[in-house]
Amino acid sequence: MENKEHPLGNLMGATMDKVRAMADVNAIVGDPIVAGEVTIIPVSRVSYGFASGGSDFASKNQKPDASNSFGGGSGAGVNIVPIAFLVVRGENVRLLPVMPPPGGAVDRVVDMVPDLVDKVTDFVEKQQAKKDAEKDNEAF
Repeated sequence: MENKEHPLGNLMGATMDKVRAMADVNAIVGDPIVAGEVTIIPVSRVSYGFASGGSDFASKNQKPDASNSFGGGSGAGVNIVPIAFLVVRGENVRLLPVMPPPGGAVDRVVDMVPDLVDKVTDFVEKQQAKKDAEKDNEAF
């Protein structure tokens, strides 16, 4: 008995190959844009959808051992939404969101963490500089 590939498998394979071609990292993290000492990297949310279906059916004049006719279709969709920009300046990296602020308290706290870390780091550095200045004044 001959083992044939079903047309639905070919249809799904061709559609998935096209979706795979669209699903590269550049759709999520864009190419960096360099402006002087600043590098801006766009970040997007990407959603993919895929559907496929088909049916075998016999025709009126079909011989008993002939394969059935096949009808089918498939489709895919992509949704790309810009959500933020990574701004790199020297050693500093900041995330600038494009979307409105999140609704939940936990989301707000997570969004505030980078700024909070920057403020704490600046405070600690200023305190250390103040202590160093006091030590230098005591030495004289």
